[in-house]
Amino acid sequence: METVCKTRAVAPIPTTDKLAIYLNDHLAGATAGVELARRVARQNKGTAYYETLEQLAAEVEDDRRALLELMGRLSIGRDRLKVALAWGGEKAGRLKLNGELVRYSPLSRLEELEILTLGVQGKLALWQALNALDGSRLHGVDLDALIARARSQARQLDRLRTRAAQEALAH
Repeated sequence: METVCKTRAVAPIPTTDKLAIYLNDHLAGATAGVELARRVARQNKGTAYYETLEQLAAEVEDDRRALLELMGRLSIGRDRLKVALAWGGEKAGRLKLNGELVRYSPLSRLEELEILTLGVQGKLALWQALNALDGSRLHGVDLDALIARARSQARQLDRLRTRAAQEALAH
């Protein structure tokens, strides 16, 4: 789904340093989330998880683009250091003990799905916070649709996490 647009007639919101920091914090999280979602989908190719994870990765990428578009509308620049650190943090997060020496483990899948769930909950909170603001500069962004998509992603991840927990922890 591409960035969701809908006409919304509202008063302008102020662009403040706090708003720029907040949006850049979420951009950093979205950057790490896109990397993680892509990797988790790749790691699960050929499994019952793959199709849902592949679609989820595409949606997470679309949501990051929607955030970048929104930041552009608000004339908020990217904090490249923050984004780079988040990207590197996602890469460093791969180095964890997972019960297997060299291969992807069911525990890895469970933990990564939990991390993706936390990211989606953060994204939902972002869209809800922005939806609480009235601003003509948000004109054309359908925050209600982005909220609905985040809720749908959370439900999908919950189903996958439940299955992954059964597989990883039952032994």
